[in-house]
Amino acid sequence: MGWLLASPYLIYSAIFFLIPLFWALFLAFTNWNLISPEYETVGMQNFLDAFFSPSVRAAFWVTYKFMLMFVPIVIAGSLFLALIIHHLPRWKGLFAVGYFLPYLASGVASSIVVKGVISYNSPLNQFLRNALGWDVDWLGSPILAPLVIALMMAWKFVGYYALLFLAGLESIPKEVYEAAEIDGAVGWKRVWHVTIPMLYPSFYTVTILAVGLMFGIFTEPYVLTGGGPEYATHTWQLEIYNQAFEKLNAGYGTAVAIINSIVTFASIFVFRKVLEKWGGKHGWE
Repeated sequence: MGWLLASPYLIYSAIFFLIPLFWALFLAFTNWNLISPEYETVGMQNFLDAFFSPSVRAAFWVTYKFMLMFVPIVIAGSLFLALIIHHLPRWKGLFAVGYFLPYLASGVASSIVVKGVISYNSPLNQFLRNALGWDVDWLGSPILAPLVIALMMAWKFVGYYALLFLAGLESIPKEVYEAAEIDGAVGWKRVWHVTIPMLYPSFYTVTILAVGLMFGIFTEPYVLTGGGPEYATHTWQLEIYNQAFEKLNAGYGTAVAIINSIVTFASIFVFRKVLEKWGGKHGWE
């Protein structure tokens, strides 16, 4: 009876996860072009080509560059937002839902809006040129383009992550704060020594989600920059898409996807160990 009740999920997993996974593992060792029924096995050649590819190396470093910008911004912003909502005397749910709405917005729609806001003839750029003499090419600069995308994604996800922090704040017993106040922990001292350590489960969840998100970025750089300028916003997903669907190198693209998965799991594992060590210092096992 147990297998019968679980069978819908098992069938779903087999069709949409296990079969594609084994198919991808097979394709990674072929030179299939996505169209022709003919293909040849090439052994490890796809992985060797990916290892020495400048675009793959660019995707590797760009991901960590995005991570260095996005993760601190979104964690600080979502925690600050959660603290504000937590201390509101009323309408907490209304404000929480309001800040969550950007997360529901389409990535394509948000990217198009941002592209219009920072376009050359936009009111923002006209003001910067006329009032300050600044002629800023937001998406043409290797420094500004990644920052624009990171800030846009932080705006999109800060409300979602704030809900996770808010749930953590609501679960902290008042007795803990009362005991800390007796010991002289007030103001920011209380936040730093009591609130943040007690929010370890929320920090753990938000950090892992944010780190994992960086390895799956596609829509924003695809719409805003196409991976440029000079590979400054070229992500793993863009590389996979370009190779598999633009250049029809499905076998090579699959190999890049497998490498991306390995790098993703390895990075998340490292972050998990660092977070667990930090949590252990504060009594979280």
